[in-house]
Amino acid sequence: MTRKLAVVALGGNALLRDNEVGTIEEQERNTTETLENLVHLIREGYNLVITHGNGPQVGNILMRNDAGEAMYNIAPMPLDVCVADSQGGIGYMIERMMRNVLNKHKIDKNIISVMSMVTVDPDDEAFQNPSKRIGKIYNETDANQLSQLKGWQFKPSPKHAGAFRRVVPSPTPIDILNQEIIANMVNEGNIVITAGGGGIPVYLDGEQNVRTVDAVIDKDMTSALLASSIGADEFYILTDVPYIFKDFGLPTQEKLEFLNYNDTLHYLNIGTFGEGSMAPKIRACLKFIENGGQKSVITEATKLADKSFGSKITLEYDNKKIAP
Repeated sequence: MTRKLAVVALGGNALLRDNEVGTIEEQERNTTETLENLVHLIREGYNLVITHGNGPQVGNILMRNDAGEAMYNIAPMPLDVCVADSQGGIGYMIERMMRNVLNKHKIDKNIISVMSMVTVDPDDEAFQNPSKRIGKIYNETDANQLSQLKGWQFKPSPKHAGAFRRVVPSPTPIDILNQEIIANMVNEGNIVITAGGGGIPVYLDGEQNVRTVDAVIDKDMTSALLASSIGADEFYILTDVPYIFKDFGLPTQEKLEFLNYNDTLHYLNIGTFGEGSMAPKIRACLKFIENGGQKSVITEATKLADKSFGSKITLEYDNKKIAP
């Protein structure tokens, strides 16, 4: 039997909710609740790759960096190492919780967490306009001092008046360095956890040596790239809303359940989706479809067992729409 292959990207709320402190107990509980919903896909015969965000976690790691340097003169680690730290810690947590979920349901599967480096173009235009906010909030005086001392760039926080946060580039992912190994493992029936936080951003120099950059890659774009690279049939983004909505939060709000590529692209181009929320996810879904994927789905984890769940984006071939 040929199994379908799905890449499932866990959003930040799958691990840590906005109203929580971020204790390990909270994160483990949230992770378990999310992973319970993947059992349906496993029982349906899917091979799975799980990717995940790391926004709150890597932000906390960066704050520990700052505190360690200020209080104990501990040398701070660069951003790529902090992303790697979050990959390892979150990957371990997801793997352990998934093992417990599978044990509960009497499902026998191997699970493995894989560190992932993702190449970017060091000349990507994103390096000229850093936009991804990371780390703690600073007042203007401290932000100016850190800018002079460390060369960091800051932008005002949209959520806090008079506050500033460090911004770093968010370049486009080009290649996942260990994608062949990931493909081999998942096609053998193993559950693979990888590409955490969009992957560790690196580039290859003229001699093909791996070099690092201070950047953060969009998790959903890397997940879509990985899904295409390993020949996944379907790509899922699990978020905190069950559907894509046109004009979300406005009187004209409308649920968009079944979408083809052209309609979705049209909505994106006319600004239907918020840039700070749904638009990046839509772009990732479209990229997967462009590269040959059958179906992209955006939904809540709790809706996966529902046959009518979520918003599906497909491509039309010869005027015949792929069944969602």
